[in-house]
Amino acid sequence: MRIYFVLLLAFFAAFSSKAQTLSFNPADINTIAEAEAKGYTASLLSPEVAPSENYDVKYHRLELWIDPNMRYIKGMVTTYFQTLEANFSAIHFDLNEPLRVDSVFYKGKKVTYTHSNLVLRINLPKALNKAVLDSLTIFWQGEPADNGFGSFEQTTHNGVPIIWTLSEPYGARDWWPCKQTLTDKIDSLDMWISCRKDYKAASNGLLIAEIEKGTDKTYRWKHRYPIANYLVAFAVTNYERYTEYANLKSGRMPIENYVYPEHKSFAQTGTKDLIPVIELFDSLFVDYPFRKEKYGHAQFSWGGGMEHQTMTFVINYGYELLAHELAHQWFGDHTTCGSWEDIWLNEGFATYLSGLAYEFRQPQYWQSFKSGRINSAISQAGGSVFVTDTTSVNRIFSSRLSYNKGAMVLHMLRWKLGDQAFFQGVRNYLNAPEHAYGFAKTPQFKAHLEAAGKQNLTEFFKDWYYGQGYPIYQVSVRQEGDQKVIIRLNQTTSHNSVSFFEMPVPIVLTGAGGKTYEARLENTFNGQEFTVYPGFNVTQAQFDPKLWLVARTSGLTVGTAEVEKGGFALYPNPSSGLTRLVLEERAGNIRRVVVNSVNGALMNALVQVLNQREASVDLSGMPVGMYFVRVETEKGVWVQNVVRN
Repeated sequence: MRIYFVLLLAFFAAFSSKAQTLSFNPADINTIAEAEAKGYTASLLSPEVAPSENYDVKYHRLELWIDPNMRYIKGMVTTYFQTLEANFSAIHFDLNEPLRVDSVFYKGKKVTYTHSNLVLRINLPKALNKAVLDSLTIFWQGEPADNGFGSFEQTTHNGVPIIWTLSEPYGARDWWPCKQTLTDKIDSLDMWISCRKDYKAASNGLLIAEIEKGTDKTYRWKHRYPIANYLVAFAVTNYERYTEYANLKSGRMPIENYVYPEHKSFAQTGTKDLIPVIELFDSLFVDYPFRKEKYGHAQFSWGGGMEHQTMTFVINYGYELLAHELAHQWFGDHTTCGSWEDIWLNEGFATYLSGLAYEFRQPQYWQSFKSGRINSAISQAGGSVFVTDTTSVNRIFSSRLSYNKGAMVLHMLRWKLGDQAFFQGVRNYLNAPEHAYGFAKTPQFKAHLEAAGKQNLTEFFKDWYYGQGYPIYQVSVRQEGDQKVIIRLNQTTSHNSVSFFEMPVPIVLTGAGGKTYEARLENTFNGQEFTVYPGFNVTQAQFDPKLWLVARTSGLTVGTAEVEKGGFALYPNPSSGLTRLVLEERAGNIRRVVVNSVNGALMNALVQVLNQREASVDLSGMPVGMYFVRVETEKGVWVQNVVRN
């Protein structure tokens, strides 16, 4: 996804030291997301597209004439399309008005067209039947619309001019006639870019020819994988080009880098560090999706980066930025989210994979990465990963929800399913014929994880994807005898859209001499107690020390107090409403009073502590039956039965 850093200072700081590629900045992803949201602001105000769902784009050949000294484009595009309905008499493309269509040719003859309201309508001389493969050629030129957000930009670096494009989500129509939707990928693409021969042109796919003619040179790029229109891109300036290689499962693959000459040494440090990362992603998931061609980077002068297919555009070569954009080649380019509601399938994954780059390649930063993402996700009480308002740019590209919480939802799925099932489910999702090199939505992703993990994840997605907020745990650990330990988990939630988050909860118990015992507690109801046998006297307990959960604790106590009968009086008992609790002197002072069902679940009874020895318990909202009143004091835990009649 497109990324804009807010301060241009980041551009200069990025080149101040070679060590910048190996540093960790917990604010990186927040800057990435904020910049992306700013980049979308203007575009999303007018998302209407041409009526083009009645044909399928098979092929584009774009021929462009570019002079980086001028903010201008001249081009022709030959489009092969297949009709999807009968009586097909006109074809529609998206194209912004500042561009002027010179002519349209169909079967060697000019045809009529109209161009208004961002739509180019081309009239065919004869209606076509369904499933007909046909083609036409459009000639156009002009100065593209300047919306200030990078769809077609002309600027300079070190005094040298550059032109580059950045089309996501609705900017492609600013510079070429296209079908701008999230429903149809271009099956195949050729890009021929002509410019002065002292410049180089970077684009998608493989560079198959460089043809000189006088003072000009034409660069012919060939791409033979399906591609969404917003991922088609080019950049032209006085690049220096160098090639590195990654050893993937399928063999050796080139990584082509087009960099500003003044930044080549810094670029080489960053791209070298990325080679182990692309090899990692290739091994963890499926083969690099465009392995028959390349991966690459082209430097541009807009803040951040954009994951153009096979040729990411970047402003600098920071480790997390490069890893984030590389991850999009799998999650966003190969498999693209099918709606803005599902943007986490692009951004949550890209964020999580940049974390995996730390976990597997720079583990000293892994804990800090997780901590930063969790702290961001729980910094506010509400908010779902599912985008409830696709008209709000800030909501779609929320760093807290779509990026950080989205990434950690994936992390929790990994914890819940285990590494083997999680990674196999993700691989199956990427390989599935129905959305490989196409589009996918969350229910499809969920189905693949369920099949791989042999678990029903409906409750998980209800709580963590559609639901808002996070759980707050109160953990009590008490030792009963030399071996037996009782762990009790109570939970409240930060938002009322979820009454209880079902999750396996990790607790680590520690004893004398550094002995440890790791417990995985399958927490399915509130107030649940677990009995474990660590084999030593417990002196300390840790809640989720490896940071698997988007959660926090409001208290964790470790003690050896026995649960005792008596210690207080209840009257009346039985009761249909209020019952009064009076603590005996031997029991100590009230710290906490709760009501549990017979199976240990925490009940929603209204408890009011009146003083150190007295409390009232309201049973009126509870079903008829027997319950346990539990009083915790500084001297222990005391329990008595109470009957609601």
